[in-house]
Amino acid sequence: MHQDSPSLSHSSLYLQRLGYDTPPAPTLETLAQLQLRHVSTFVFESLCTFLQVPVPIDLASVEQKVLLNGRGGYCYELNQMFLALLQELGFDARGITGRVVMGGPPDALTARTHRLTLVTLDGERYITDVGFGGMVPTSPLRLDDQAPQATAHEPYRLTLNAGSYTLWAQVGEEWRGLYVFDLQPQSHFDYEIGNWYVSTHPDSPFLGQLKVALIGPGLRRTLNNAHYAVHHLGRDSEKRRITDVDELLAVLQEAFGLRLPEHPQLRPKLAQLLADT
Repeated sequence: MHQDSPSLSHSSLYLQRLGYDTPPAPTLETLAQLQLRHVSTFVFESLCTFLQVPVPIDLASVEQKVLLNGRGGYCYELNQMFLALLQELGFDARGITGRVVMGGPPDALTARTHRLTLVTLDGERYITDVGFGGMVPTSPLRLDDQAPQATAHEPYRLTLNAGSYTLWAQVGEEWRGLYVFDLQPQSHFDYEIGNWYVSTHPDSPFLGQLKVALIGPGLRRTLNNAHYAVHHLGRDSEKRRITDVDELLAVLQEAFGLRLPEHPQLRPKLAQLLADT
């Protein structure tokens, strides 16, 4: 068993949540199904960084939170859990990291704060990612192919420049840069440092911010602080601003299926968030 493998009970539960009664074979079809089912089942969410509580990223803590406590997580949690499952199933897979450039210039030298996974299948390399929020790719992408690639949702493409890859998504008629990454091997120290920055640094885009996302057939649900949206493929998005704490709690529970943490500051912080947004 790999040193970061899930416990057997958690591995079985994880697969059951993804719709498998028995472990599937490590094929490209399996990888595609696992990725789509994961992002459609497990929520991307930043409640811990919103509440400014620690975000442990050891595998046991992640499994407890996501598989047993009814929560989700962000890239350092979700992509770690996904990688451990892939390795348990026999995939040739390892973690890599990148720099988020979404919303800014695609050549910006931002902090290395995103975790994703490199998979090699039959000599071909793919990236797979289940932890990039509202714009997470919903299918594996061939690393060494710069042509647009279809996914279960929007088209994506990869470009290569001086050893760094940029991931792009087509939104409407526009190609938007999401993140830049390379294939440098990473240790658990690299993930701990990145996670520490994301969860504690005053300049982190996650600290005190509420970001939630879940994929559905032909749609993406997102919550950015008080702004809730359902983005449909091929037609206009439904958007609304939430103004009431009970409404916000209901969206978190009903639209995203989250089991909310019992934290004394949850309601007061949500109320302050709505007042400030």
